[in-house]
Amino acid sequence: MRKQIAAANWKMNLTYQQGEKLLDEILKAGFNLQEHQYALFAVPFPYLLMTRSEVEEEYSSHFAAAAQNCHHQKSGAFTGEVSAEMLHSMNINYCIVGHSERREYNGETNSILAAKVNACLDNFITPVFCCGEPLSVRESGTQNDYVATQLKRIPFHLPAEK
Repeated sequence: MRKQIAAANWKMNLTYQQGEKLLDEILKAGFNLQEHQYALFAVPFPYLLMTRSEVEEEYSSHFAAAAQNCHHQKSGAFTGEVSAEMLHSMNINYCIVGHSERREYNGETNSILAAKVNACLDNFITPVFCCGEPLSVRESGTQNDYVATQLKRIPFHLPAEK
């Protein structure tokens, strides 16, 4: 059966203590996910280890921590960035790539996003690829072509086995 994944992106919200409390409340709510269902918590970088630790204790079969982003380079002078290799070293197995906010506010291009997808896969991280269009594209009625271009240039550049 096909996997069903729900990802909760916390963005840049909650203090560490608030995040820890929210995660605890969600995990103790008693969700009974089926074998093919998974929930990802895409938390700010400082909360990744806490989140991974919390979900691994009792819930690892259906819940996982996810990074909200990664850099497309393996290493270098990229202050404040986190590489896929760093995420892998922390046993983070999912990473959001291509969120509309990253495209809009950080100028991430299709070629950068393709490199991020590659970096994730090279480090055994499943990319959670986001595609979509800005409001101006939707209003012009060209959103289907816009999204098709994103898909062709980013995840669909990969060989079938990936």
